[in-house]
Amino acid sequence: MIDAGYNYTRLKEKMGWLDMDPASIRHILITHQDTDHVGALERDSDLLFQDAAVYIGEIENRYLTGEVRRKVFHGLYKLPLVRTDNRRTLLKDGEVLQIGDIRIECILVPGHTWGHMVYLIDDTYLFTGDTIWFGADGGYSFISTLAEDNKLAVQSLEKLEKNLRTRKHPIRIITGHTGWTDDLNFAFKHRTEICRPFTKKYTDPSAPYDGYIEDDDTEESARSILLRKVIGSTLS
Repeated sequence: MIDAGYNYTRLKEKMGWLDMDPASIRHILITHQDTDHVGALERDSDLLFQDAAVYIGEIENRYLTGEVRRKVFHGLYKLPLVRTDNRRTLLKDGEVLQIGDIRIECILVPGHTWGHMVYLIDDTYLFTGDTIWFGADGGYSFISTLAEDNKLAVQSLEKLEKNLRTRKHPIRIITGHTGWTDDLNFAFKHRTEICRPFTKKYTDPSAPYDGYIEDDDTEESARSILLRKVIGSTLS
């Protein structure tokens, strides 16, 4: 699983919509330690994933140990320390690991946090966490007020785009909040621009998702936007 989600009472219910049992999760790759990505691992959560092994970048892990404090709103506010007891494996930039028959490539993209990691799964599915925000007109560097360093975030996106364009296979880019695309031009269209939600509306009103509003969340809608897995040259 990629990221653990909030410490949230409906998490188990919504995973059930997709026929997923939290107790069956044995491995969780963490893009970064913000509470909407690791909250379900916190000691005061329902501990849905207490038996899962956690994989996190060695730089990002410094937030979890308390060596570094996560800052937002241009460094003016420190977020609470996340505490979790899950066993951890620390990852390096460029490291490739194998979990079962799944190949995972780790790519460091600092900016939103100092050790933010994205994961390329089986050379096809890139899980970007909070590095890209998709608007109706393309992708932007993630929300400005939540970044440790916006300039670094933009530089990381540039490096990530160059990396992906060297790949031989089509890549599906799956964000942490704003859906997915297989169009690299769309994904990186505004990569030098920072998403500033207080000055411009970026959301796509026709998109079948909303990263923050759950009023229209249903099992039917959850199943209708599943990303199908590529097998050879076919989809299943």
